[in-house]
Amino acid sequence: MCGRYAVRRDPAALAEEFAAADRTEGATGADFNITPTKTVPIVVQRGEERSVRPVRWGLVPTWAKEADGGPPMINARAETITAKPAYAESARRRRCLMPATGWYEWKPGDKRRQPYLCRRRDGASMAMAAVFSAWWDPRTAGEPLVTCAVVTTDAVGELADVHHRMPLVLPEERWADWLDPTRSEIDELLRPDPGALGELALHTVSTEVNSMRNNHPDLLEPADPVPEPAEQAALFES
Repeated sequence: MCGRYAVRRDPAALAEEFAAADRTEGATGADFNITPTKTVPIVVQRGEERSVRPVRWGLVPTWAKEADGGPPMINARAETITAKPAYAESARRRRCLMPATGWYEWKPGDKRRQPYLCRRRDGASMAMAAVFSAWWDPRTAGEPLVTCAVVTTDAVGELADVHHRMPLVLPEERWADWLDPTRSEIDELLRPDPGALGELALHTVSTEVNSMRNNHPDLLEPADPVPEPAEQAALFES
């Protein structure tokens, strides 16, 4: 977790929802099956302006020798984010929010590959805590590659029945503190908020989600779960 999520609102709608300016210039849009390395919207605060900006999902540390030297670093554990070299600088100075309609999850070892979607009960976008980084290619003098990673924490309740990790979802009253680049002490903000967790709901969705080629609004809709192997066998015996 988190390896796949969805954003159904366009940047203009996200900007309104997060009281921000839209600075994406058409680089992102609604996406119902977001995979690592895609360009995604984040919310950042710099000076007096809060804005929605496009970045690549999969953090590249500032000191990396190359941008694609290994698997994309899409998640950062809340328990170690302030200590791990890959994330520590970003945790201190470059925090952001990743708006999401919901994230998809699968049970480890489930041969059916049954996807679940976790979303807010009221349909509003959730704010996943995240960090970002700007990487300059030492071989060129071009623009930096800006990338991000979701902050994850231990899953709770019914979410833990699917996977042991989940994104750190921040309630609105924590947004300003998390986005504040002058605040370096964030231990308190890294603790999950019980109120925010209570707003989340989980349901099964279509196995179409399993293929990154599928990308349409119906992926968000509840769907009957794939039968267990014993149930599938019974269908052929009857």
